[in-house]
Amino acid sequence: MAAGIKNILVLCTGNSCRSQMAEGYLRHFASAQTHVYSAGIETHGLNPHAVAIMAEDGIDIAHHTSNNISEYYDIPFDLVLTVCDHAQENCPWFPGRAKRIHHNFKDPSKLIGTDQERHTAFQQTRDEIKTFCQKLAASHQL
Repeated sequence: MAAGIKNILVLCTGNSCRSQMAEGYLRHFASAQTHVYSAGIETHGLNPHAVAIMAEDGIDIAHHTSNNISEYYDIPFDLVLTVCDHAQENCPWFPGRAKRIHHNFKDPSKLIGTDQERHTAFQQTRDEIKTFCQKLAASHQL
């Protein structure tokens, strides 16, 4: 990626959980010259479990909003990161030079189980996203 301001879009199905976590970590790991956005093919609202699990790691995403991809068509993205297979398959074409990267993360909000099992699922997904975003920020010099 070229030097200067970079625009990154993290895309998921509902912009409630995985894309929100990735947005939080990319904002944390990237430079001030990187603008990070997240959106969904649909909007499902911010998942409170995602907010809580990120807070456990010191990342505040409580102020994030659940946005639809159509809100960002006019932004020239340098990178579009899809974090679920559904979003990758349904991601619209963006004009310009946007590089696409895909990594499917398990959706912890789909788990039906005890509170502890759900917490563990959110924690595992969060940790996978954190590692991925840290490596992405370093390898793309964000």
